[in-house]
Amino acid sequence: MKELHTKKISEELNISEWQVIATARLFEEGATVPFISRYRKEITGALDEVAVTGIRDRIAQLEELDARRDTILASLEKQGVLSDELRSKVNEAETLSVLEDIYLPFRPKKKTRASMAKEKGLEPLALLLFEQDAATDPTDAAAVFVNEDKGVSSADEALSGAKDIIAEWINENQDARSKIRDFFIQHGEYVSSVIKGKEDEGSKFKDYFDWREKVKDAPSHRILAMRRGEKEEVLSLSVTPSEENAIAILSAMFVKGSSKSSLLVEEAVKDSYKRLLSASMETETRLASKKKADADAINIFAINLKQLLLSPPLGEKRIMGIDPGFRTGCKVVCLSAQGDMLNNDTIFPHSGENSRKEAALRITSLCKKFNIEAIAIGNGTASRETEAFIKELNLPEHILKIIVDESGASIYSASDTAREEFPDLDITIRGAISIGRRLSDPLAELVKIDPRSIGVGQYQHDVDQKALKQSLDDVVVSCVNAVGVEVNTASVQLLNYVSGLGPQLAKNIVLYREKNGPFCSREDLKKVPRLGAKAFEQAAGFLRIRESENPLDASAVHPESYHIVRTMADDLGNTVNNLIADPLLIKKIIPERYLSETVGILTINDIIHELAKPGRDPRESFEHVSFNDEVTELKDVKPGMVLTGIVTNLTAFGAFVDIGVHQDGLVHVSQITDRFIRNPAEVLKIRQKISVTVLEVDYERKRISLSMLKEGNKERVKKEKSVMPERTGKKTDQSKSPFNNAFAKIRVN
Repeated sequence: MKELHTKKISEELNISEWQVIATARLFEEGATVPFISRYRKEITGALDEVAVTGIRDRIAQLEELDARRDTILASLEKQGVLSDELRSKVNEAETLSVLEDIYLPFRPKKKTRASMAKEKGLEPLALLLFEQDAATDPTDAAAVFVNEDKGVSSADEALSGAKDIIAEWINENQDARSKIRDFFIQHGEYVSSVIKGKEDEGSKFKDYFDWREKVKDAPSHRILAMRRGEKEEVLSLSVTPSEENAIAILSAMFVKGSSKSSLLVEEAVKDSYKRLLSASMETETRLASKKKADADAINIFAINLKQLLLSPPLGEKRIMGIDPGFRTGCKVVCLSAQGDMLNNDTIFPHSGENSRKEAALRITSLCKKFNIEAIAIGNGTASRETEAFIKELNLPEHILKIIVDESGASIYSASDTAREEFPDLDITIRGAISIGRRLSDPLAELVKIDPRSIGVGQYQHDVDQKALKQSLDDVVVSCVNAVGVEVNTASVQLLNYVSGLGPQLAKNIVLYREKNGPFCSREDLKKVPRLGAKAFEQAAGFLRIRESENPLDASAVHPESYHIVRTMADDLGNTVNNLIADPLLIKKIIPERYLSETVGILTINDIIHELAKPGRDPRESFEHVSFNDEVTELKDVKPGMVLTGIVTNLTAFGAFVDIGVHQDGLVHVSQITDRFIRNPAEVLKIRQKISVTVLEVDYERKRISLSMLKEGNKERVKKEKSVMPERTGKKTDQSKSPFNNAFAKIRVN
């Protein structure tokens, strides 16, 4: 990695240069983000996953910049224009926009008005006028360039061509582009209006039918909403700063005095801005603001996904999974504590009294036969009705009845992954299995589904898909490795995300397990085809083998450190088995005794911490949430009600909450807490249980406005919210409801 890049990354991330160099070297050696942040703390100075990922991503960005730089240098050299000064400028460019500005005058381009004027021999005239000498008479000077053979029939034509050349010079001037670029970013406004005749068709974009907002102030969700409206040909969208002020900036740079030549240069300035520079800068500004909006939206998605993946698991329980339905019945599966299907059936509790009695007998019988400990009911169609039916059965009190978010279950059911797992089962049965397994271990089941299909995030189809995939993959990898994976029960999909593995090695592990039986130790992993020393080093610490004779195999202690734990046990006159989870023995360990040239205090402290709670799950304990039995449909929801809800999604403008009526309500960001917050994620988490008060219900449009505030503060914040749109944007038709702007995002989504 270049020394210049090392310094830049160090300054941007506020870390030492040696940390950047050390981390980059580990990446070059094939190390992964989880492995580096967990097991190479001494080498990196204890950089966390965020910093390590930041270094990886910035290296990639700078390498991409270098690749473009090399391409430009090669082009300039081929053209024979690469001077030492120009080479130095290209090498010193720190951003892609600056690099492209330097290259712009030399970029091969199609015929332009300026290039045609140059072909007519008018460049010397342009140079003369650009000097703006008071002694120069433009008309007399232009007369010299009149040449019928070259297509210049008059002095006016010559002057017009010269102005075209000057306009292009201004457009290609690096300082001019930099100043106008900054002007667009600081003072440009998004201007959105409805395309005539599209008012009804594009009603979901109504908030943007007449909207103005500064580019620098526009939040990500509004930028993405307006762009989607433009893409769907409902909105006309532009970025427009003050044309007069922009031209004034350029005039101050290029117009000298008030000579006749200066007046012509001023005309060229106006033409350059209106015809060339404004369009170019609008495109750049829109792309830059889109990139920032994408980053904000992707960050929200990543935070939500992480919280969802780390939802508390019920654990290894015998579970009945139910995919509810009315006409087609409820699909029922019984799962072992390890998630294996033991039985599947279909019941019809909503198809008449006889069918209901038959379904009741069947559920009761299955619960007894398979010693069911919990019943997971999907939250789709007929979920509350099915929950009520199950509660009527007088099943043993120890059997939990839990509604499970089934977002994405239907997509999983029809996927190649589901077909490989259950080739002989119907799609609906696969869905019921997924619902049951989600209750047991959300992480293990959700990794089988494209994160974009599991109901969190906003505008996921509008943002940069490559950046989104990278970010979400990072989140899944982080969560999987933070929790750890039981190698003897994990699916191929789960193993795929373990540090150092990937699709092929994950598949090889499962095939080896099926052929040879359970792994008895981490050491046995080395017998898996193609799982070499490097892959073992990266993966072993994140793989668990609970039934191993060596208790460390079920912990996060890396095999490379087993000898340290054995030495600790020997020094205490005990065994590793006795040392693990014995707080009195662990307290007697003196960390400094085990330091070496390769093992520092950070690693030793991590080992001791792990010995206290070996193989601990970082996820919170499972909490059962029950909805109000008397509120099962939207018509049951009334203003003033206080209900229990579960946070299902967090966006920039608020939190969506499931209150058990098949329609999530919205807690606007202003209604989450008494204090000011910029982001709902500062207070809430996905799947968090909260208490909410119903503020408004729009039964026709199926909208529920909720609040988490104490009674005395709701009206105050509601009034404040009603004037918030004027703070950031202007529209001619302000809605009376303080929540309409937020609900517009729901419609757009």
